[in-house]
Amino acid sequence: MKRNDFIRHIQQQGCVFLREGAKHSVFFNVKNNRASTVPRHNEINSFLVKKICKDLDIINPNKK
Repeated sequence: MKRNDFIRHIQQQGCVFLREGAKHSVFFNVKNNRASTVPRHNEINSFLVKKICKDLDIINPNKK
């Protein structure tokens, strides 16, 4: 999945950008106080998308 599309999905689910790391961006879910990192790659592996969504407790955009 494209990183920009995934970031848009995360933000639509109520997560906010927290800070930049060396190679990752940190996002925080204000509804349940959970945080996760998103790598700064053009493409993000579907397994990693699933893991980040689970960490943030949001729906997986690849699940249909």
